Amino acid sequence: MVEGEVWHGGDLATAKALFPEAPEPWIDLSTGINPIPYPVPALPLSLWQRLPGKADEAALLAAARKAYRVPDAAGLVAAPGTQILIELLPRLAEGPVAVLGPTYAEHALAWRKAGAPVREIAGLEEIGDAKTVVLVNPNNPDGLLIERVRLATLAHELAAKGGLLVIDEAFIDFTPQASLIPELPPATLVLRSFGKTYGLAGLRLGFAIGELRLTEALRAALGPWAVAGPALHVGALALADSGWLAETAQARTRDAARLDALLVPHGRIVGGTALYRLLATPAAPALFAHLGCNGLYVRRFQNDASWLRFGLPGDESAWQRLAAALASFVPVPGGVA
Repeated sequence: MVEGEVWHGGDLATAKALFPEAPEPWIDLSTGINPIPYPVPALPLSLWQRLPGKADEAALLAAARKAYRVPDAAGLVAAPGTQILIELLPRLAEGPVAVLGPTYAEHALAWRKAGAPVREIAGLEEIGDAKTVVLVNPNNPDGLLIERVRLATLAHELAAKGGLLVIDEAFIDFTPQASLIPELPPATLVLRSFGKTYGLAGLRLGFAIGELRLTEALRAALGPWAVAGPALHVGALALADSGWLAETAQARTRDAARLDALLVPHGRIVGGTALYRLLATPAAPALFAHLGCNGLYVRRFQNDASWLRFGLPGDESAWQRLAAALASFVPVPGGVA
């Protein structure tokens, strides 16, 4: 890892460099991406040959508006992933900025790169003089979920001083009742990620929902043809498939419970969502290395060496390899929380 670089999951090149003798195929459990993706149909060749059309974008936005229960008066903009939206957020508001953490590190980094004063806070009571507050709900990596009433109150408080509340709901699809979008308060911008829930991270698709002045500013910053034609097409199909989402939510919830059962003997499960679980144990560095030597890559953390985040295995073979590797792990004395 390069010094100062933010660690992310999903980079198997790093895993192979760390553990060159590990058996293949590698099992990547380092992301919170659904390992069983939405079934993408055959795509018309024309989607690759022409620029994305306005009708295609309108179809995607209509499907997203219904799926996310966006109020009629609210704005909605699509982007090539939520990461680019995070990078653009400093154009919408001023500092000081408070980021509720520990959380997805790119949020604080984006504001710092823009020159804004940033404080990473452990609780909302520490907001102080911040005009912009950023939080992930449910939080990544611990799954902390803040109630809608508390968020709405905070939004009104920030609106009164000309501020902004940014809520990243990247992992909320399986608990839609927790989303603030249907009752969107003022001075609030909500980010939604498509690729994690639908297992299609490579499609690069994300959304921002908020007041029209905010979403139109983002749309202008993104420029024309921001989202690729295939992403518009697949996103519209998947977001309209409520049956698939409901069935997948139940299946991944069962998978998360199965993962818990494997992890409990090895430490304390801090929390998570239906797509990942966070384990705390003093033996985390040794467990990370043991799993890596067995061809399983999990997510470690710069800010807490006792944490490991586990994504879900994608098939029975992967489940069995994970179970066998965990069963064969022997920590040093006192190495289990």
